[in-house]
Amino acid sequence: MSKFDLKDKVAIITGAAGGIGTELSREFLSAGAKVVLASRNLESLSALQKELNNENTLIVETDITDPDSTQSMVEKVVNHYDRIDILINNAGGGAMPKLPEEIPFEEWKRLIDINLTGAFNTCMAVGKQMIKQKSGKIINVSSTAGTKGNPGMLHYSAAKAGMLSLTNNLAYSWAQYNICINAIAPGLISTPAMIEWGVIPPSVDKNGKEVPRLSLPPAPIDVANMCRFLASEASDMITGEIIPIRAWNPSERFWT
Repeated sequence: MSKFDLKDKVAIITGAAGGIGTELSREFLSAGAKVVLASRNLESLSALQKELNNENTLIVETDITDPDSTQSMVEKVVNHYDRIDILINNAGGGAMPKLPEEIPFEEWKRLIDINLTGAFNTCMAVGKQMIKQKSGKIINVSSTAGTKGNPGMLHYSAAKAGMLSLTNNLAYSWAQYNICINAIAPGLISTPAMIEWGVIPPSVDKNGKEVPRLSLPPAPIDVANMCRFLASEASDMITGEIIPIRAWNPSERFWT
């Protein structure tokens, strides 16, 4: 068996119905995992489950900002599969860019809740089960905005930076239970929504010449590939790390 196989591993993916979440679900199923599709939107989850057409999926309607909801999710998964091996905290959300002084409190609270408090809630609920098992892998999906800042999205940036601190602190505290906790920090990703909004640059320049792949934003599959590695046996001695996924886009590395 390959060290990258996830055969019969139970993986919870929050935000499963989004662009990256959908690709994560496909990749983990192809690796042999039993995938729990979690989201607030039951209709979207049902559509995704139908699209995936795989008996190794379980949908659980979950509001990650509510600790009772995340605890209920864990109970449903354990009742169904007896264990939880992997958690990918993929759920999150952004807002339209604006000056820091123009951010209303309600918007600040919403982005902190969905991007940071939600990750805390799922880590606590799932982590307690992993502590009982004395094993597990947790992957927090942060952002390059959390590593270098983003003045146009102060609240999003602050929440994603908080996820990195959450990752480091839990990696230290739960290493004794054989729980690996890492974060990935994607930059701009060419999700269907980003392509539709015209944010993703074309793959050919104005002269019709193909743009080098590493100069283009990564795709959802690139995020899924890294998560598969971090969820697999191949990463058993990696914990407390932050791994960017950004190809070579200077704006994801430097202040401009």
